[in-house]
This record gives sequence, C-alpha cells and structure tokens, in this order.
Amino acid sequence: MKFYISTSGIKRVTISSSGAGKAAPPSTFTPTAAVAGTRRITIRTLLPVVLVLGLLLPFLFVRVTFLVLESATNCSSTLDCIGRGLFSGSDSSPLRDELTRALVEAKEVELHNEDGLESFDELVKEMTSKRQDIKTFAFKTKAMLSRMERKVQSARQRESIYWHLASHGVPKSLHCLCLKLAEEYAVNALARIRLPPPEYVSRLSDPSFHHLVLLTDNILAASVVVSSTLENLANPEKLVIHIVTDKKTYTPMHAWFAMNPVKSAAVEVKGLHQYDWSQEVNVKVKEMLEINRLIWSRYYNNLKEEDLEHESQNKRYLEALSPGCLSLMNHLRIYIPELFPNLNKIVFLDDDVVVQHDISSLWEMDLNEKVVGAVVSSWCGDDCCPGKKIKDYLNFSHSVISSNFDSDRCAWLYGMNVFDLEAWRRSNITETYQEWLKLNLRNGFSLWYPGVTPPTLIAFEGHVHPIEPSFHLDGLGFRNPDVRDRQLLEAAAVIHFSGPAKPWLEIGNPEVRGLWNKHVNSSNKFMRKCRIMG
Repeated sequence: MKFYISTSGIKRVTISSSGAGKAAPPSTFTPTAAVAGTRRITIRTLLPVVLVLGLLLPFLFVRVTFLVLESATNCSSTLDCIGRGLFSGSDSSPLRDELTRALVEAKEVELHNEDGLESFDELVKEMTSKRQDIKTFAFKTKAMLSRMERKVQSARQRESIYWHLASHGVPKSLHCLCLKLAEEYAVNALARIRLPPPEYVSRLSDPSFHHLVLLTDNILAASVVVSSTLENLANPEKLVIHIVTDKKTYTPMHAWFAMNPVKSAAVEVKGLHQYDWSQEVNVKVKEMLEINRLIWSRYYNNLKEEDLEHESQNKRYLEALSPGCLSLMNHLRIYIPELFPNLNKIVFLDDDVVVQHDISSLWEMDLNEKVVGAVVSSWCGDDCCPGKKIKDYLNFSHSVISSNFDSDRCAWLYGMNVFDLEAWRRSNITETYQEWLKLNLRNGFSLWYPGVTPPTLIAFEGHVHPIEPSFHLDGLGFRNPDVRDRQLLEAAAVIHFSGPAKPWLEIGNPEVRGLWNKHVNSSNKFMRKCRIMG
C-alpha cells in the first residue's frame, strides 16, 4: 500500500495497493468528506448534557445518602440496600416511613438546639461520626432550623430598628448649612435685611392674598417647599409665605431667604421668641409640652432590649422616641390661630412635601363652615383609605376610645390642609385638644399610640371637610412606598414624604427622592460648601 499526498495545501490523500493479486483501485480521502462523515462534539452539544447532569446529580446524591442511612439499620449490606432502593420500583421504604414519623413527632414537640449546631455541614459531621438514627437526625435538623429561623427574625427586627434610628439624626450637611448661614447672618448685612421688604409688609394680613403657612426648623426642607410651590403657581405674585421657626434656627433661616429672595411673592420669617403671647396661652403651651415630655420620658426610661424583639412594642417605642414626638414646631400646629391672629384662611404645608401642580384653587375652596379641608377618601375608591384608619392611632381596647369613635373610619391626612381660622376661633378645638391630653395623662398614656396626630384627630372630630384625593399623596417616607403607579404619583398636586425616610436622609427611597432633589438649589455656595447635592 502506498500513500500519495499532494503538496499543494494537503487537499487530497491517495491510497493505492501494489503487489500480488488484483490491483485495488486507488481511494481518495478528503478533509471535507471526513467532516461530513463524522460528528464533531461542540460546546452547544455538551451544554444540555451538563445542565441535565447538574439537575439530576444533587437528587441522586440525596437519594444515595438516605439509602446509606437506611442501610445502617435495615439492610444487611449497604450495596444491597442501595441497589434495591435505586432500581426497585416500589414506593414503600422503611426509611421513608421512619423519617415521616420522626418529622411529625419533631413538629409536635418543642425542641431546642442544645448542641449548638450552626450549619448543615456540622449536622452531617455529627450524624456520620456518631452513626445516629433517622429520628435523631430529624430532631436535630428541626432544632437547628428553628434556631436559625429565630436568629433571622431577630436580625430583621434589629435591622428595622437601626433603620428607624437612622431617621432620628441630623445629617452633618444640614448642621453645616445651619452654621454657615448663622455665621453669614452675623457678618453680612445683606443676610439681615428686613423680610419681607417694606413694600410687601401690607400683604402680611391682606385677605385678598393667598397665605401659605410653614412651621419648620429645617432650612433645606423649607427652601424646597417654597421653591416647588412658586414654580407651579399660576399667579405667584398673589402668594404670601409665612415661615415660623424656633429661636436657634431663626438667624440661619432668615439669612437663607434674605440672600435667596423669591420673585414676586412675599416671604416672612418669624421666630417664636418674637411673639408676644398672653399669659394664658403661654401656660397652655408649657403644659402641653410638659405632658409630651412625660410621654417621652416614660418610654425612654422603661425601654428594655427585649421590648424591641416584639413588633408591636418596637413600633410603639420607636414612635414615642422619634424626633416628631418631641418637635416643638409639630406641637404648635394646634395654636395656629394664635400664631396668625390677623388671618382668616390659610393653606398649611408640612416641611416634607413637594408641590407638583398649581394649588391656587385651595384658597378659593368652600369648606362649608368646617374648620379644616383635608383628603379623607382615597384614590382607590371607597374600599380603602388614603393613609391609615382611626384604629391605627387610637387604642380601641380602652372603653373611653371605643365608646366615642368608629375604629374602621379613615383618618384624614395631615400635611397639606386648608384652615378656616375664623371657624376655628369660633370652635373649641384647641380646648378639646388640651382636655384630651390631660385625660390621656390620667389614664397612664393608654388612650392612643405615641405621636402628634392622634390627639389632633380627636380634637378636629366633626370639623373636617373632605377634598379631592388628587391634592395630596402621602406615605412616601416609609420603608417601601407604593410607587408602582407612576401616573398616580405624577398627578398628585402635593406629594408628602410622611414617615421616617425623609428625602434629605440617606435612607430616603431613591425611587421617589429624585422628585424632591430636583428642587434643591445645588448651585448655591453654601450648599456646595456643605456638600448638599440635589
């Protein structure tokens, strides 16, 4: 036999035979023919095989493991037991029956992981080294899983606590902004100019203008509320903004609005130390603040680590110790008629809101002789509430509450409201508020859950006029706000970041925080110095 290989690219191989007998015809071998006549193993061919093996092998491993365990007690030979278990078609198995009985018994018995096994590897090592039976395996597995489940639940609970505690602090950037502006107020005459300018002073009590009230000690939040409101109003020249703050925040707040004047609208910044209240009002305010301080002290002094392991206790303690429960500006809302004795009708905005559309119609709204206009019904119809129900604020296990209120009624939303101050002055709302505070004190603070909202809901009972749900969408400051319907979010005239996750905090939800950030004046030199970026 001879091989003839062409030298031009090795395209053909000729095989011929020589010698005795009939000569065989030469045969030709080409690479193309070889490819056509053979199968090539490719990655595409191997991938399904690998996937199938990856799915089957774990099940086979578990099956063999149980058969080995079974052979230790029920079979004379391990190989014999494995062979019968793998290749017999019978569903009856002593191992399966014993395992079922052990699992049922383990479910009914309260177990503790006394051995302190932390992982499945440790469990397998324990079982194989001591050659224990199926019942022991089931009991130890159940004890280990129960212990792990308790640890996971505890970790989730503590993570929730730390998340709430993160909302209690003041970010370094906000503290920086306050200090920089206070310094500017001291050295720069421009930061101390009169607000509003003399030509706008007459507007402060003119009922023909639209009066907007904001009670806050947060400069950044106030700037966003004012900026977003003016940006969306059809007639901003008719707006008069009244900002009330505490004594420590007055100078930096004044400096901000003096150095960043708004166009057309009048802005008044006033500190609580600048009010000349009567002795009667001063006494009532001090009494109210003292009661709320007692509530805070009671929860703080009785706080124990084990209380935070229970969700209901956890929620109550976190509410009681939150900054909102101690905020002077929050408690003074009930004294708005005393803060503005010369005004008849106002729109009140919380400092954690963003105005997205024109709200001029709120000032023209007829409240039908009610005191407050608020969202009561929901976007989703009559079957759900826009926020929470009354039972989420008041303790209906107490007879005083259950005999006076309906637990399933929706609570009206606070944070974007229209107030008829004339109707408020004719009512006894503020007096009712004070009386219920004292009643709650006499009942050991058991009438409602901690917060500013519960006594407010009681005091305004029967004085609420419902307004369109599209004016106010709240709840954007909670852990997982429902923002699936973007059209609903964009259609709301005012969006409210009620809840712990305020948009100026790092824990704020990034899905909705952008709606707030776009109104931050990040080009301002003080914002840049304090690294506040929108």
